[in-house]
Amino acid sequence: MVDSKPWALITGANGGIGQALVKEFINEGYQVIATDIVELETNRTKCVVNVQLDLELFATDERYANQFVNSVGEITEGAGLTSLINNAAVQILAPVNSITRTDWQTSFNVNLSAPFFMVQAFLSELEKNEGAVVNISSIHATQTKKEFVAYATTKAGLSSLTRNLAIDIGNKVRMNAIEPAAVSTEMLKAGFEGKELQYKQLEKHHPLERIAKPEEVAELAIFLCSEKSKFVHGACISTSGGIQGCLSDPD
Repeated sequence: MVDSKPWALITGANGGIGQALVKEFINEGYQVIATDIVELETNRTKCVVNVQLDLELFATDERYANQFVNSVGEITEGAGLTSLINNAAVQILAPVNSITRTDWQTSFNVNLSAPFFMVQAFLSELEKNEGAVVNISSIHATQTKKEFVAYATTKAGLSSLTRNLAIDIGNKVRMNAIEPAAVSTEMLKAGFEGKELQYKQLEKHHPLERIAKPEEVAELAIFLCSEKSKFVHGACISTSGGIQGCLSDPD
């Protein structure tokens, strides 16, 4: 007998935001297909099925993509997805003269092409289930800094893709994006190891005087997939703690 709980597919489930997303969707009564390029536990639990997925291959290899789509159909036993959360991303930082073609193409394959092909692959079942898609974009879609050119360009593309898909898809599936600024993941904290003062300065620079928690991004994703946000479509929502409006003058 098929479980009546809706299914959510979450990419990048092993990261800080990804783990929070999985937890929040389970708490809201979903069953979750949690994917990541990192090999996860293969055993199926009551609410989570972990699946290893290479998003670059998904974007570039149609046979590989079809195999994954078929496996999702088997996992859901034909019930299909109700929510798709395109969360996974790669962040390759380098100045313009150091970015290789591989760096550039990998960034676009994972951060932009894979989310598009995910939507394309699961559109019919999301429509059947009156579902929703949430793309995890970034503040870098609109504001950025040096050495983020590859990452920022793909995130600008992802936010644009969200708006354009909303128009192209119409009322079939709701399509929205979240644009977080800094989020207090373990990866971010590791980057500030030995630089506690700089971390505190980053927090203070936000009008809220702190940075986002992964759970806060996940809670917004839940809202965007819920009945409470029925008229939210094609939106790219900033979760920047107000820093998006800050003008930083030189010292």
